[in-house]
Amino acid sequence: MLGGYSVLNWFSSASLLQDPAIGTPALSQFDDRLPRADEPIQPIPFPADLAPQKVELGKRLFYEPRLSRNNRIACSNCHDLDTGGTDRAARSIGIDGAVGTVNTPTVFNAALNFKQFWDGRADSLEEQIDGPIHNPIEMGSSWAEITAKLQEDLQYRRAFAALYPNGLTSAAIKDALATFERSLLTPDSRFDQFLRGNSEALTENERTGYRLFKQYGCVVCHQGANVGGNMFQKFGILGDYFADRGHRTAADHGRQNLSGHEAHRHIFKVPSLRLAALTPPYFHDGSIGTLDEAVRIMAQYQLGRSLAAHEIASIVAFLNTLPGVYRGEGS
Repeated sequence: MLGGYSVLNWFSSASLLQDPAIGTPALSQFDDRLPRADEPIQPIPFPADLAPQKVELGKRLFYEPRLSRNNRIACSNCHDLDTGGTDRAARSIGIDGAVGTVNTPTVFNAALNFKQFWDGRADSLEEQIDGPIHNPIEMGSSWAEITAKLQEDLQYRRAFAALYPNGLTSAAIKDALATFERSLLTPDSRFDQFLRGNSEALTENERTGYRLFKQYGCVVCHQGANVGGNMFQKFGILGDYFADRGHRTAADHGRQNLSGHEAHRHIFKVPSLRLAALTPPYFHDGSIGTLDEAVRIMAQYQLGRSLAAHEIASIVAFLNTLPGVYRGEGS
């Protein structure tokens, strides 16, 4: 259930999502004039009340290169807020020029994800922060090293003392960073305005793209306020993407790397599509450069469908309505 709505109830049968032999339902079966509460996607909420001093401290830490061992890599290096919360690289560059193993997901709206990282190994934003800090090819540092460096900064000591009973600690650093990240929501997109009742917010082609997105089953995985980020799914339900792509890597194993279970091979957290229009390249491997190609591949390997060019164009037009605003400006 998602906000009182059962995703699979959108369809008469789950087989409709996977059997390409079944004919295409009439678009009228998926009337976008239904009450917006019945839609599988909900508007992004406006940011909750967050302690402004913690947000500002977290923002400073987000741009702080001293969180890395060589004092050169900050969170913002890979999560550039000016480019959709990513660096738009297939794989990010970490400490001493090391190359990452997966594509960097956007930090925008990460607070809406049910898990963090592609393999979902972190349950919270606070827990996620430990990952890049300790990863030898990302920031390559430790909390002991970081707190020692920041303790030398009088402004940091004063800021933490004013906000946290125990002052500057690893827990306080993570809390401040996570609080800032919870402020990184992108509400009030044109699509959200449409969901709230503004029928003029979308063009006819964009509305067609949304109907196709529902009709062909994309919403089974990409739903909720974040249009994803709230479940795990296998990459390659109806085809072996990895065999066709070739050059397999350990990162392709997905959650199997955590559990060791064969059943978890190629299982990943479903990514949010909220800023997909702004954050190429795509997939965990960063191998696809355009949104059109990403839509085509997902239709082929997840839905068993071969989409016409005009259908892809309409779905991409819909995806371009999803980015909202951050602090009053386009995300």
